Amino acid sequence: MSLEAAIHAQAIELDRMSLEMCAAAGSGHPTTAMSIGHLVTVLMYKSMRWSPDYPDYPTSDRLVLSAGHGVPAVYAAACKLGVVVEQNGERRKLTADDANTLRQGSSPLDGHPNPREGFPFFDAATGSLGQGLSIAAGIAEAARMDEIDKRVYCIIGDGESREGQVAEAMDIIIERNLNNVLPIFNCNEFGQADRVSEQQSPEKLKAKLEAFGFDVTVIDGHAPEQIVKAFDAFADRSTGNGAPMAIVAKTVKGWGAPSIQGGGWHGKPPTGEALEKAISEIDEQRLMLTSSLSSTDGFEIQPPAEAPEGPGEIADLPGFTESMRRYDMESLLHTGKLATRKAYGVALRALGHAGKQVVVLDADVKNSTFADMFAKDADLASRFVECKIAEQNMVSMAAGMAASGKVPFCSTFSKFMTRAYDQIEMAIYSGANVKFVGSHSGVTLAADGPSQMSLPDVAWFRSFATARDHNGNPACYVLQPSDAYAAYALTQAMAEYEGACYMRTVRPETEFLYSDDTVFNLGGMEVLTEGRDIAICASGYMVHEANRAVDLLDEAGVSATLVDMYSLPFDEDKLMDVLSQNNGYVISVEDNFGGAMGSAIADAMVRAGDAFQLEQLHVREIPKSARTPEELLEMCGLTANHIKQAAMEVLQVV
Repeated sequence: MSLEAAIHAQAIELDRMSLEMCAAAGSGHPTTAMSIGHLVTVLMYKSMRWSPDYPDYPTSDRLVLSAGHGVPAVYAAACKLGVVVEQNGERRKLTADDANTLRQGSSPLDGHPNPREGFPFFDAATGSLGQGLSIAAGIAEAARMDEIDKRVYCIIGDGESREGQVAEAMDIIIERNLNNVLPIFNCNEFGQADRVSEQQSPEKLKAKLEAFGFDVTVIDGHAPEQIVKAFDAFADRSTGNGAPMAIVAKTVKGWGAPSIQGGGWHGKPPTGEALEKAISEIDEQRLMLTSSLSSTDGFEIQPPAEAPEGPGEIADLPGFTESMRRYDMESLLHTGKLATRKAYGVALRALGHAGKQVVVLDADVKNSTFADMFAKDADLASRFVECKIAEQNMVSMAAGMAASGKVPFCSTFSKFMTRAYDQIEMAIYSGANVKFVGSHSGVTLAADGPSQMSLPDVAWFRSFATARDHNGNPACYVLQPSDAYAAYALTQAMAEYEGACYMRTVRPETEFLYSDDTVFNLGGMEVLTEGRDIAICASGYMVHEANRAVDLLDEAGVSATLVDMYSLPFDEDKLMDVLSQNNGYVISVEDNFGGAMGSAIADAMVRAGDAFQLEQLHVREIPKSARTPEELLEMCGLTANHIKQAAMEVLQVV
């Protein structure tokens, strides 16, 4: 059988299986899967260098399905090829019977791609449209750093191409000349509700891609000869210095089955007579295009290259004091204060030398986040990616790099991190080992005003801290260091932890509270002052304001305990013991909106079931700019005097 006939036969078989598995599931997107059946066939049976027995092998070529709802086509191929999946800690090969388990709770074939659900062929969870090309760019960037000849293919829907993140990804692929990643735009003309806009037509997409700088090839996405030729051309240039290539594939949504083509079938699998008719129409295509049922004749999957030796563990860092000396910053120690954002920069540089897998991404603010300490080090600069003002692309690239074994740190203003909340969420669902660091946090930013402050961020990230990831750990740790020693130590703790973390740093210089001898752990807290009447729980910059409040209360004859709540979640039993030693009275203090640290304490109190009284102090009105942090704290009712007054009212002391 000719190669063309073999591709048609295999694609038709994948289309049929896509229809049947979605019908069995009662949901899914078989018509989208049918539009990419030929593309998937050529990729998985011929063009990609990979192993069905080891689908996540480090040097394998990768397929990122940005249009994740088309995944039944990939699942069908995986079942035919016996791709290995992981379930309950065991590896096994998929069989044809697995196809009918699509979307079942016990199945590795999740509704959209997700490696953490047992299907390691994929590197990241996709399906929230627009993110896949950035993930592919991250995988390609990591491969280049490791000098691995890895090709990365990314299938993007024409409808999702309007998402701004797709443009961000195209921009950085051209800027960094990532010619080892191939965007494949699947132009089947239909979205969910209607036809796609004329702006997403094959002609307009070709023009846009060429304007970015891509070498664009337009093909019939159901013509085997054209697909093979285009993929071969990409393979030839992926190891050279030519411009990045892109493919615009003209396809048909529901190819081969006219009765389910056009609008009205998105996410709606045919069943009963409609299914029988669609399958009979596909069988007619089989008779016209090939005389054979699907066969592996004519196909030979190319194996990946042998994987190089890994980078090993990240070495222990020297203490903060020693690192400051090494980087000619010792004089700053004598001032007795340093901004936590600067300590983060020191820690990043030290981490870069401690582990080759540490990479840093920033969004045009590296001189403010102090990620530039990493970028300016000649030995580390090649592991720094300047993403410019494109936070969504930055986060998804980091997820791709994490899938390639890197430990990425993403830094920007914490307010700007909110632009990438969807991407962060998808990275967490992917199990991506990414560290997010937001600088210029909270109201102490002062003069720049609320457009630059981050106020809901702790509550949003804290919601993940209430859930468990696939390893049974908090889905994301939220960290708020109060001084430079804490920021340095917690940056190292994040690097050593396998999972997502978010750390908040601040702009103002803050006094040293700790030393190199203090041990900081994810999930920890630190009792700074022991009292007996009332506990004050504070985080980040507010620890310093609370420290002043302790002195004011002492002058008033009140003995207060101060707890630095630098981590969410925290050791609830330990905190409840501290509160019990203070008559159950507690004040929480944070410079952000509610639903955050104070709410976490309230939840812990409810679970403990004992008698406690909590007063939460946080930002309760939308703030404005002010000249100094002190003026802003006064406006928000968060000064030491406000904390003292709240404590006196709780204790009913006049």
